[in-house]
Amino acid sequence: MEKLLKHFAEEFQGELQYDRLHKTIYATDASVYRKMPLAVAYPRTTKGIQQLVKFASSNKTSLIPRAAGTSLAGQCVGDGIVVDVSKHLTQILDLDVKNKTVTVQPGVIRDELNEFLKPHGLFFGPNTSTSNRCMIGGMVGNNSSGTTSIQYGVTRDKVQALDVVLSDGALVTFSAISSEIFYQKRTLRSVEGKVYSNIFKTLKNKEVRENITLKFPKKSIHRRNTGYAIDSLLDAEIFGGNEPFNICKLLTGSEGTLGITTSIKVSLDTLPPSHTAMMVTHYKTLQDCLKDVVHAMKHELYTCEMMDKVILDRTKENSLYNQYRFFVKGDPEGLLLLELKASSEPELDLKLKQLENTLEKAALSYHNVVLRDEDITNALELRKAGLGLLGNMIGDTKAVACIEDTAVALEDLPNYIEEFTAIMDNYSQKAVYYAHAGAGELHLRPILNLKTGEGVDLFKKITADVASLVKKYQGSFSGEHGDGIVRSSFIPMLIGEDNYTILKEVKKSFDPQNIFNPGKIIDAYAMDESLRNEINIQTPTYDTILNFDDSQGLVRLAEKCNGSGDCRKSAEASGAMCPSYQATKNEKDTTRARANMLREALNNPISTNAFNNKDLKKVFDLCISCKACAKECPSNVDMATAKAEFLYQYQKINGVSRATKMFGKSTEYNKLAAKFPSIANGLFKNTFTSNLIKKAAGVAPQRTLPSLQVYKKTTAKTNNAVGKSVFLFVDEFSKYLDGIIAQDAVSLLEGLGYNVTVIDHLDSARALISKGFLEEAKKKIDDCLTFFDHKISAKTPLLGIEPSAILGFRDEFKRLATNKDLAVRISKHVFLLEEFIVSEFENKQILKEQFKDEKQAVKIHVHCHQKSLSNQKVTFDFLNIPSNYSPSLITSGCCGMAGSFGYEKDHYETSMAIGELRLFPSVRKAPEETIIAANGTSCRHQIKDGTKKEALHPITILRRALVNY
Repeated sequence: MEKLLKHFAEEFQGELQYDRLHKTIYATDASVYRKMPLAVAYPRTTKGIQQLVKFASSNKTSLIPRAAGTSLAGQCVGDGIVVDVSKHLTQILDLDVKNKTVTVQPGVIRDELNEFLKPHGLFFGPNTSTSNRCMIGGMVGNNSSGTTSIQYGVTRDKVQALDVVLSDGALVTFSAISSEIFYQKRTLRSVEGKVYSNIFKTLKNKEVRENITLKFPKKSIHRRNTGYAIDSLLDAEIFGGNEPFNICKLLTGSEGTLGITTSIKVSLDTLPPSHTAMMVTHYKTLQDCLKDVVHAMKHELYTCEMMDKVILDRTKENSLYNQYRFFVKGDPEGLLLLELKASSEPELDLKLKQLENTLEKAALSYHNVVLRDEDITNALELRKAGLGLLGNMIGDTKAVACIEDTAVALEDLPNYIEEFTAIMDNYSQKAVYYAHAGAGELHLRPILNLKTGEGVDLFKKITADVASLVKKYQGSFSGEHGDGIVRSSFIPMLIGEDNYTILKEVKKSFDPQNIFNPGKIIDAYAMDESLRNEINIQTPTYDTILNFDDSQGLVRLAEKCNGSGDCRKSAEASGAMCPSYQATKNEKDTTRARANMLREALNNPISTNAFNNKDLKKVFDLCISCKACAKECPSNVDMATAKAEFLYQYQKINGVSRATKMFGKSTEYNKLAAKFPSIANGLFKNTFTSNLIKKAAGVAPQRTLPSLQVYKKTTAKTNNAVGKSVFLFVDEFSKYLDGIIAQDAVSLLEGLGYNVTVIDHLDSARALISKGFLEEAKKKIDDCLTFFDHKISAKTPLLGIEPSAILGFRDEFKRLATNKDLAVRISKHVFLLEEFIVSEFENKQILKEQFKDEKQAVKIHVHCHQKSLSNQKVTFDFLNIPSNYSPSLITSGCCGMAGSFGYEKDHYETSMAIGELRLFPSVRKAPEETIIAANGTSCRHQIKDGTKKEALHPITILRRALVNY
């Protein structure tokens, strides 16, 4: 087969990968399943998809369509060719504002589509928790709905037309057609004609239609995805209804099992009213919470979402989402998020009062709070994070997706949940309850260990029992997540064998050779096979120099990734994760891919030393160690730390290159050069010698080399105006490359009345860690901790200048230190200088009057490590202390330099591409009089190389703002 694939790749209009790395990273989605594909294809054109169909037909293989790969039921895994439409098929093809429609390729991201539509007063209503990376093609495949379905419906309601490549290779447009055209299409001698003919032959029988209505989910349940939606075709004129026939209703939710879509035309809605409020109601029991849904839904809600205590408790452990808990009072068993909208504030207030009166009369909640503006966004982000946060359960026991997508009629919800809870109690399970309560759908998850036979047995039994319960209430076993592998085997029981036979005929008419996504919906794969981990196999353990006890080892750190794909969000979304993916759009460059490859390499090693794996080296290559994943990934998969450990282990066997040694041990070279700074700088600036140095060090020729600017320690001033003493850590970067900034830090602190003790002889080990020299880094870290023991305390804190250096005390120091307790104790009293100054200002120890009142605009880019281990706001607040300063944060991710990454010739293009995503354009647009602030030494260098503008450290800016400067 490899020869066939190689030959096909030469003529294919797209890219084809069939190496072990790509097959491994596409072997999973966001489900519990793992199937190694034959290859991965990235078609560029419709012709490319037609070529794939022909190849699959001729060579008896299959095609598994995939967009963002966030499917929870296993829709995107299979042993054929994965067809990834997310990289190239990303165009918005047509917008018809008058008729409120838009036509897109399947790889268009939902949130980016709505940003495009916003100026026209329109938007695409269905809104999933993955909306910042999920794609319209995937939403059609799953019939997605999300938080807004109670007001705007589901994807099936929106799809007007689909261009689909069928199993005979024909590109066919499906849309609403009259009865006359329907009858004409039945006579076509093609797959399209066979489809229309078979559908008519089956559904013309009144008894068949009645049986479908009787056994399919209740029509009042608008979120329903059980098998193919043949029940949605019954409203067509040709079957006695009053609608034109549109086979798109059937194709929506078909999970890529009937064809591959190349373009999608959907209807749009007018943007909702601009005045918004959200009432968050708190409950002591889940039953009270669920009963109140019925009362709340009597009002015109735009959102009715639920979160339970399990999810809420998980948010406490996530540094990003913990700050969004501000509205939670007490320790509720459940919350309802009830969103109202209106055209004016008086109208909104009236709606709020009416809702409040209803809920007070029901007397089921113990506390209600009203949110507005950004608080609503943050509350919804907290709810959206539920899926990923569940993956942050440490160890082998996880909240498993299998019964997480059930939907019942709203009036049945309390009784259904009561019986569901009884099933869980019978299995000694405490399930997780969250999601779309207003639509009668809750994402209920049992907590299981699928590494054990007992856990897998429970997985199957619980799913079977809940499927039977769903049938009892004539609900839908899948509301929006699809059938996939996990639920497809239950379809015959749920809708009856007679109706299932109709579905099989539908599949056969579309796909007689079963080339499209086999094993889903029809002739399902077994739900308890092809799991991510082999059953009853002990999880391997590895001796690591970094401490991964907080994840129960490095293997389980990788296994924390549940595939939710938060790392696939684009540069247009908020946050910094994942910069390399945003630049390349390659799945290989996501945190998810790195976790998948790491999990595979450690669980199924191909050599005596599992780390001696070139695929791991490739997948980690563009990881820039920005640490955004440690904060923004809901599962806190810290891939930067995993990379450092990998490099250490890999290099023990394979050695290190000269360039790696020069970058990793740069402090030694800088220390040597600092003895002759004028000579060194002359060599760096001279074209001939600098090119020689760049070539020897593996530096990109386009880069400028940083000049030495050595800090010269002076006698500290004693000033007891405030009387507080601090230690200032002049790290190795500040000492040798940014000496003036170090002096500015001393002057700023002394100018504000602090007694400063400068420490400039220690090394933060940042460069050593980034290049995998962990034994040397450990010694440097132990030296730091030994020196600062009994010196650093709440009364005498340690302040730092360079974020990547000082914040290591809060991060890698605790993982590498010989004395971990000491590292933890000292870390509590280590701060960025900005953090310290802002805290003192808030405590009235620093006054605005100490600074000049001249006007100055400042645009701020914050270092990635600060975004991850601290926050951006503190730098904004720092520069907002002078009365007439107007700071603003640049909504940038990583600058792209990332220490040595951007200097390296192999990474230069990616580095600059990352900078061009958001940072460079924003800096270039800034007026000349606006100061650009950046507190990372590599960030400032990247800004200079990328925009030719000088950026200043915030410390320098504030120091110059001192009255006595």
